[in-house]
Amino acid sequence: MSSTVPLMPNTDALWMPFTANRQFKAAPRLLVSASGMYYRSLDGHEVLDGTAGLWCVNAGHCRAEIAEAIARQSRELDYAPGFQMGHPLAFEAAARLVRLMPAGMDRIFFTSSGSESADTALKIALAYHRARGEAQRMRFIGRERGYHGVGFGGISVGGIGANRKTFAANLMPGVDHLPHTHDLSQAAFSRGQPAWGAHLADHLERLVMLHDASTIAGVIVEPLAGSGGVLVPPRGYLERLRALCDRYGLLLIFDEVITAFGRLGAATASEYFGVTPDIITLAKAISNAAVPLGAVVVKRALYDTVISAASPDAIELFHGYTYSAHPLAMAAAIATLQLYEREQLFARARSLAAQFENAAHALRGAAHVRDIRNLGLMAGIELEPLPSQPGARGYEVFLRCLERGVLVRYTGDTLAFSPPLIIEPAQIEQLFGTLAETLQSIS
Repeated sequence: MSSTVPLMPNTDALWMPFTANRQFKAAPRLLVSASGMYYRSLDGHEVLDGTAGLWCVNAGHCRAEIAEAIARQSRELDYAPGFQMGHPLAFEAAARLVRLMPAGMDRIFFTSSGSESADTALKIALAYHRARGEAQRMRFIGRERGYHGVGFGGISVGGIGANRKTFAANLMPGVDHLPHTHDLSQAAFSRGQPAWGAHLADHLERLVMLHDASTIAGVIVEPLAGSGGVLVPPRGYLERLRALCDRYGLLLIFDEVITAFGRLGAATASEYFGVTPDIITLAKAISNAAVPLGAVVVKRALYDTVISAASPDAIELFHGYTYSAHPLAMAAAIATLQLYEREQLFARARSLAAQFENAAHALRGAAHVRDIRNLGLMAGIELEPLPSQPGARGYEVFLRCLERGVLVRYTGDTLAFSPPLIIEPAQIEQLFGTLAETLQSIS
């Protein structure tokens, strides 16, 4: 990382996403370089990355193999249209990705983000039912506290109130929601999957009875909810969802934008839990976040149904993006997937999971902590909120950890941890040890 300290930029022109802009610009927090497990801030301090950026830099920062692949590709083919044309890396990347997916899920549609992947998955589900003669299946079931990006489709099936309320009048019609799985009175301080809560999947049957199965296209959930507060699925919950979807002819969509590529010690959460959906959405760690990229993985039977319904010379799915399978993103993805395999990073995550769990749960009894939940290299530590100030305590702890050289993510009053898979045992102790010191220091 460079030792040169850059000047503070003028921050006026940029409208920052998911940020209190006035608060931030009054005291900007700027990162200027990164390497491995660490960022470097504008003032020259090293910051341990406890969140893999935004759940996405699974192989660590600024990996030379990925950077070189991007640079090489930018000199050879910077852009190629994806409509009616193609380029070799797109097909190579898709083939490599398929090797990591559950059996039978071997058709890939590339996007540029998780939000695009979510909306694409919804459209593919609708196209599938129309192609098989059930165009009346237009309804979707999401879940409370679910996050599926910020497109209108994604926030419609998503269940985070703050993301929806400004746009409520313009959301997709025909959407209902399952209850979330988080209940402190029943499952606080669970290690791994809670024993309580599988029955919550049965609410899908209630919604089927309410709306009639013949009107429902599919169900979309995060197998493990990230942005809603690191909500680990109860034992048996996903299995029951799968069985109910099969019973009523509903497509099951897993949003694995966060959980794929080693976060749980497996290629996908689908693999980890042993539950295969019909569609998987991906993004983030697919390219180690070096170039924006997303993907939708579809069972071959769905693809074949949509393709076969059109005449041989017709476009089968009127959908796509200018940057679908962008050459630089494909180069980044191939290099990233090779890196995961060569360094056995998914297995590494598995080997560290027990220590990560123990370090997180060592905070039980610490000041202000009311719940700890974890799985793989993910943990959520829920704090007691300040009276009438939801999120204020989480923000304070975030700032104080940053002052101590550790980056954590706060979502409301829950602190989320999802470090790069290259984290060392001593850094796990530093991560949670810093949080312990911070909690002890605040009033």
